[in-house]
Amino acid sequence: MKRHHVFFTLLIILSLSTAYVYAAQTAPYKNASLPVDERVADLISRMTLEEKIAQLNNYFPAWLAREGKTVEDVLTSKGVGGITLVDSFTGEMSSAAEESAVSANKIQRVIIEKTRLGIPAIIHSEACHGLTAYGATSFPHAIALAATFNENLMGRVSDVIATETRVSGFRQVLSPVVNIARDPRWGRTQETYGEDPYLTSRMGVAFCTGFTRQGIITTPKHFVANFGDGGRDSNAIHFSERLLREVYFPAYKACIQEAGALSVMPAFNTVDGRPCNASHWLLTDILRTDWGFEGYTVCDYDAIVEVMSLHKTASSKEEAAAQAILAGMDRELPAPNVYESPLLDAVSHGLISEWDIDKSVRRILTVKFRLGLFENPYVDPDETRGNYDSPEHRALALQAARECIVLMKNADGTLPLNTALGTIAVIGPDADVAKLGNYSGYGMPTVSILQGIKNHVSGATKVIHEHGTYFVEYKYPAIPPEHFFHRENGSLKPGLKGEYYDSLEPEGEPAFIRIDENIAFDWGGGIAHPDLGADVFSVRWTGVMRAPVTGPCTLSFTSNDGARIRFDDNLLLDNWNDRGNPTDYFRVNLEKGREYDISIEYYENKWNARAILGWDLGFAESEGTKIARAAKAAAEADAAVIMTTIVEGEFWDRGDLNLPGYQEKLISAVAATGTPTIVVLVGGSAITMNKWLADADAIVNAWYPGEEGGNAVAEVLFGKYNPAGRLPITFPRDVSQLPLHYNYKPSGRGFDYVSMSAVPQFPFGYGMSYTTFEYGALSFDRQTIRPDGSVTVSVDVTNTGDREGDEVVQLYLHDEIASVSRPVKELKGFKRLTLKSGETKRVSFTLGPDKLSMFDEGMNHVVEPGTFRVMIGASSSDIRAEGTFDVAGN
Repeated sequence: MKRHHVFFTLLIILSLSTAYVYAAQTAPYKNASLPVDERVADLISRMTLEEKIAQLNNYFPAWLAREGKTVEDVLTSKGVGGITLVDSFTGEMSSAAEESAVSANKIQRVIIEKTRLGIPAIIHSEACHGLTAYGATSFPHAIALAATFNENLMGRVSDVIATETRVSGFRQVLSPVVNIARDPRWGRTQETYGEDPYLTSRMGVAFCTGFTRQGIITTPKHFVANFGDGGRDSNAIHFSERLLREVYFPAYKACIQEAGALSVMPAFNTVDGRPCNASHWLLTDILRTDWGFEGYTVCDYDAIVEVMSLHKTASSKEEAAAQAILAGMDRELPAPNVYESPLLDAVSHGLISEWDIDKSVRRILTVKFRLGLFENPYVDPDETRGNYDSPEHRALALQAARECIVLMKNADGTLPLNTALGTIAVIGPDADVAKLGNYSGYGMPTVSILQGIKNHVSGATKVIHEHGTYFVEYKYPAIPPEHFFHRENGSLKPGLKGEYYDSLEPEGEPAFIRIDENIAFDWGGGIAHPDLGADVFSVRWTGVMRAPVTGPCTLSFTSNDGARIRFDDNLLLDNWNDRGNPTDYFRVNLEKGREYDISIEYYENKWNARAILGWDLGFAESEGTKIARAAKAAAEADAAVIMTTIVEGEFWDRGDLNLPGYQEKLISAVAATGTPTIVVLVGGSAITMNKWLADADAIVNAWYPGEEGGNAVAEVLFGKYNPAGRLPITFPRDVSQLPLHYNYKPSGRGFDYVSMSAVPQFPFGYGMSYTTFEYGALSFDRQTIRPDGSVTVSVDVTNTGDREGDEVVQLYLHDEIASVSRPVKELKGFKRLTLKSGETKRVSFTLGPDKLSMFDEGMNHVVEPGTFRVMIGASSSDIRAEGTFDVAGN
């Protein structure tokens, strides 16, 4: 009898299990033919509160790996909403792209098969100017792409980045950055499209559209402004609603309404006292009610907890969770923290209801269904072949680099140079390094400016290279290589032994070992070696230092992040913490010729990697010697090209806009030789030039020009390509002029300062060419329109020079009389066109309500009757033709 009882019990259990599996397989949410709303409603009805909260969460495999865990280790039946960055190149497969795709599929399979409801995750990455993955194509940085003033090119770049993103298994990118950069001291200016809301909107829309076409979520960020007082990152802002709506909102609105962006990332800072991540006005009233946004919001990494820890508008994680959810903040990145047990507690304690959480879950699930993730959660690894940094993609990267370069000065036709010059001196601290800027991929072949020049000169031309100086003025210079040794087979060999680890602690087996000649590293956002993760690694250097003198000496160590230093068995430094960029100093006594054991341990935990061991021996002589050597090389050359650079990035705001270190002295010393001196600017923001502008014969702004940047710069220097990039930000004469932008409103009184003019050194939209252009008179297809009508403005542009070139025709608008004060001019159109020598082309712009409207005194969006002045020219200050038309009253 008992056997029959057991048998029937098992039969019942089996029947119920089979019924459950059948019901799950036939559940309405799995039926692709049903409307998305029905599928979402059905799925939410089946979810527990814990499963709902899991959809608001994210896992970061790289961070889990630090703890020796995988996604499968921490995944429960609840599931997870998203995953961060699955790629990590080990060389086990044919390409990094294939490995990324296989990893993405593996994670999706675990999530779908190991959780109760099988809800796929959204895997995301960064793609500001290329996918941040090993071997992906690296295009010029965002500010450089804006300098092309070419929407079509931006669209083609977007298509390529989206393709590399999609085949790798990513379905969301935390890009683009459409913040308005009105203060170039802000270290993240390089990630933006500049200071103008119209240019930023057009570039942002072009970027997002390419991804939307391929079913990838874009995330315009950081909503709404990410720099504050002093040009400092994420400082509180106090902008009026008018300023926000006129200048800072338009690009986000355009990306959402025109390009279908389905995610938005709020900024770290507060707006009028409320954290952006807990602002109902921003995340609900503006985003969803005003603009009809149908996607979901994601926080910047750890931003929700900062509602409590930094902004202090919540006393606990529980309160921070409630404030964020009620405001409209949907997903927490990068890992479960506030949106885990604190959010569950907020519900149980009555701070919010489960219905409030349902709203966020509904938005996330809706996007997942719309993307087709439930039907197609996996990617085809075979599709990755030929889709990472292919010859076609590299060719587009080269074209983008050409078009972004801005010729800022060219005295007496210094450029272009002759490729058959006898000798060219290439000078600069990083002339032999291809600088890509932050949020870049890694591991792809790159071309430095030095290499680009070598690639383009004739075989008879001699290229001399001198570093000349450090680009960062550290207290003491790096100790030269000739003083370091390591022990090998019982004898001393040059250099220090470097053991590199793919972890925060230099323990276990190193990822690789190499001999480093000295410790003078500034990797920025890059990596020390392809075998290391891009953001997290550690290293131990060991060996001996041979003293060149007898007496007291001060050592210095500059690092970002932690460091431990032992010198002759004395512990000089033990600061194993994340830190910005401090320099520590130590006094030691040296005996000439003695060999001192030295051990330095260092780790890097995200963002910017730097380690420099210096001393005070012969400081002035050392720096002077380097500059003198560079000047001597220039004196013996037919032309000198100086590559300069700046220090900037996330957490790296600048207190001034000068070239850092001794670069300005280097320029003056080289120019004093009388050799034609060309300065190439590499960076992502404005630079002041008062001390050396007159010394330079030519100035070329290359920005961060991407993996093919060196070739593009060389093509411009030697005239193979005629430059036509334009400045998307204003270059001031002095940092004291900031904030300085072209579209200001009329001053109540004076404009200039007592000590200087308020006019910039180089205005927005500025850029030179090797040819010349003339503009004809404006013509209007009608002189009067209704408020809902439009007018077409046309102008003829002629290439009056002796060579083909591009011209960027810019249209600015001014409302002559309005109910509230309007900017002196606003960019409302631009077109980049190529003209052969002597060729004329007609350029037309249509102006309708989208470009004529404004916010009146009551904050109503209207087109007011009156006269509008149209200004067309080559920059915001170089207007070549003007005219007016009228908007009639109703």
